[in-house]
Amino acid sequence: MSEDLNENAIPENNDEKIHNVTSLDGLYENWFLDYASYVILDRAVPHINDGLKPVQRRILHSLKEMDDGRYNKAANVIGNTMKYHPHGDASIGDAMVQIGQKNLLIDCQGNWGDPVTGDSAAAPRYIEARLSKFALEVVFNPDTTVWQASYDGRNKEPITLPIKFPLLLAQGAEGIAVGLATKILPHNFIELLDASVAYLKGEMPNLVPDFPTGGLADTSGYNEGQRGGRVRVRAKIVERDKKTLAITEIPFTTTTGSLIDSVISANDKGKIKIKKIEDNTAQNVEIVIHLAPGISPDVTIDALYAFTDCEVSISPNTCVIQDDKPRFISVNEMLVESTNNTRELLKQELQIKLKDLMEKIFFSSLLKIFIQEGMYKHPDYEGSSNFDEVLVVLNRLFEPFLPQFYREIIADDYKKLIDKPMSSITRFDVKKTDEQIKNLEAEIKTVKHHLKHLTEYTIDWFEKLKEKYGKGRERKTELRTFDKVEAAQVALANVKLYVNREDGFIGTGLRKDEYVGDCSDIDEIIVFREDGKCIVTKVQEKVFVGKGIIHVAVFKKNDERTIYNMIYKDGPSGISYIKRFAVTGVTRDKEYDLTKGGKASKVLYFSANPNGEAEIVNVQLKPHQKLKKLQFDEDFAQLAIKGRGSMGNIITKYPVKKIVLKSKGLSTLAGRKIWYDEILKRLNVDGRGKYLGEFDGDDRILNVFSNGVYELTNFDLNNHFDDKMVIIEKYNPEKVYSMVHYDGKSKNYLVKRFVFDNIALGKQTSVISEESGSKMVVISGASQVVVKIDQLKGAGKTPETVELNLADLIDVKGMKAMGNRLSVHAVQSVTLETEHDDEQDVPDPTPEAIADTEIVITPEDKKEADEAPTAAVNASDDEIDEPLTPTEESAAPQAQPESAPAKKIDFEITNPDDIDIDDSGQLGLF
Repeated sequence: MSEDLNENAIPENNDEKIHNVTSLDGLYENWFLDYASYVILDRAVPHINDGLKPVQRRILHSLKEMDDGRYNKAANVIGNTMKYHPHGDASIGDAMVQIGQKNLLIDCQGNWGDPVTGDSAAAPRYIEARLSKFALEVVFNPDTTVWQASYDGRNKEPITLPIKFPLLLAQGAEGIAVGLATKILPHNFIELLDASVAYLKGEMPNLVPDFPTGGLADTSGYNEGQRGGRVRVRAKIVERDKKTLAITEIPFTTTTGSLIDSVISANDKGKIKIKKIEDNTAQNVEIVIHLAPGISPDVTIDALYAFTDCEVSISPNTCVIQDDKPRFISVNEMLVESTNNTRELLKQELQIKLKDLMEKIFFSSLLKIFIQEGMYKHPDYEGSSNFDEVLVVLNRLFEPFLPQFYREIIADDYKKLIDKPMSSITRFDVKKTDEQIKNLEAEIKTVKHHLKHLTEYTIDWFEKLKEKYGKGRERKTELRTFDKVEAAQVALANVKLYVNREDGFIGTGLRKDEYVGDCSDIDEIIVFREDGKCIVTKVQEKVFVGKGIIHVAVFKKNDERTIYNMIYKDGPSGISYIKRFAVTGVTRDKEYDLTKGGKASKVLYFSANPNGEAEIVNVQLKPHQKLKKLQFDEDFAQLAIKGRGSMGNIITKYPVKKIVLKSKGLSTLAGRKIWYDEILKRLNVDGRGKYLGEFDGDDRILNVFSNGVYELTNFDLNNHFDDKMVIIEKYNPEKVYSMVHYDGKSKNYLVKRFVFDNIALGKQTSVISEESGSKMVVISGASQVVVKIDQLKGAGKTPETVELNLADLIDVKGMKAMGNRLSVHAVQSVTLETEHDDEQDVPDPTPEAIADTEIVITPEDKKEADEAPTAAVNASDDEIDEPLTPTEESAAPQAQPESAPAKKIDFEITNPDDIDIDDSGQLGLF
């Protein structure tokens, strides 16, 4: 064996043998590159021209090849595709199902699975497919297709399909090759067409993804789909009541099954606490989550985003094949390339059509001259014995007419003439031929116009596609900007914390020691010791933090409202200091000294106050010959709040015997300033969005929704708010609001002014009629609200526009009151014109406008009202002017305001069906 090795060894000085040896390193390197190139180019990465991978392109080509208008078994399509794709039926079937589920190119029949639930498709022998109308119109054109031989040379297949649409961006793509991967997110069909049109008009596109599963998406970090970008996608979670949440849309890349599994896993780990979860998904997604008693729905929603697949992060990577090599390109550049490619394909189609039209005119003119001039009866033509002689004769006969033709007459043209049967020649209609030529010339003119204005023609192409196929393809994913959910803030308190103060241990495993409270297993704990040191550490089963523990609590980072009050003795000097401070940002497991740092320093008094409370303590001193007063009171409220490293103020230079709490104090902090971020739909204390005011204690927030419902909430930063909110502000139980609403029962516009009742937190209450068709039109909390009314006046229904100040129409009534009718005329529309809080700023409406809204009580009306005890005028709630005097009664019908002013009545409609006001302005009670 050793001899063989020696024989095969390469001699050091044998150049001839060295040249005949192939290096293994080079061999493997070439093989690997060949394999990598094959996988990248022919399997995993889509081509930029048509947005398809080879297997997808071959499936569509097979469907076109088999197309007869009827459905084909998927198994048959797979079998036909194997003529072009030499990788087995399984990969073809999977790719075909993926194309079908995207509901764009393939018209599917049967069970094709559901990407939302994760259900797989039926076997290929049970499902059928054919090309969609969109695919037939947009994807194929054999005249503009570049062909190549199939892998075995028996058939032709397209190199790329001539797709006149940004298909790759519409469908998205994902593939893993050798050394690189691609992940292109899907975009909205309509937005892609609009972006292509905008680009052709000179605007650069700015695309963001749209997912077929809907949900919410934050695309602020999309980075045009390139490497390094990120899209955060969330499920749409609806709070049905305080005990029930419903997931109605799920994030892209997840299924209902995987999402439910993630929720159950989070519940098992104690991250969230739910009672039950149900999957009611049918045509639409519906996952119902029943909460455990006492669990906040708002906190649970944030916890679902933090700990489950209700929020996922997707990293795009737009890699495509261009010029036979991979290229990393942004989605906006991809759209530009696709639009330019579409314009070029349309140009080719127009040029082909122009040539066909000119050929039709050419042959029609040729045939016309051939028949009109009687060339078919010419003796030389009839006497010709072979085709060559015929060519000579016809060339001579057509020579005078050659200037009429756009090209030379060739032998094939003459052959087509000769092949014409005599019966068609004898029935030749010159007039009809001239008309056809005229129509063809008109078509040529149109085609040339399109070629000259190619950009406008391409824009028209995209707009027709949008009009024809855009219905039902509106954006499904709602674009939002997400706030960052801090896991520690929404994590459920799923473990119990214990402390051994003497030995200096804290942890969740010290069950025999002192119980501190519940916390989350991802919380951080702050510990204060007698020596004036504090430390922040992560929750653990057991950890040593130092002996002499005086306070343990869950640490909230950047918490400026938890204030610590402390009195300590400085060891070297013996002087006692007093201080108030907050602990915000710290380094975990690092000790911080809260004293002057001297040896033997000691904490004499300590309290933690979650809302900055400042108590009064009694300080008792040890007897001393210089002391006349051995005790005194100290109020922490007199001290300023400083940083944790501050030394504090001297409280006494003498030894302290003890310090006792004399009385608890109130918060010394100002109310918490709250803002509402209209983009994130969340409250914050960072100054983002609309300022709501300072909140403290039982202060509440008023939320009014577009459907006429309102609710009161607290100012917890974890609260979620509805998109349909029209008012969000600090609740003031004395503030008057003006409202115009439409009553669905009486079909009238009504006006009311009221204050919102102080109802229970989270309870939703309607302030308009619950009849079908009722709606809130205008609401404002301004002192003076002017609305513009478009109405039809009088029997002739004359259009009129008036402006009315709502404060002049009705007094403040109860929240449940229906209010007064806005106008005696037929109201077409009501819009808010101006709002003023200063009464002096608002001009009074014109007398004519006021007269139109006054309800005049004539003597006949008064008599009828007196005889109708059930009339809907509530005298207990509304003030009614004094009764008409006899003089006024006789003067009222004359309608002379100067001599006999009509009496007004400010009334409340309790049953709108009992009131009828005609166009003359008269009130009828029945």
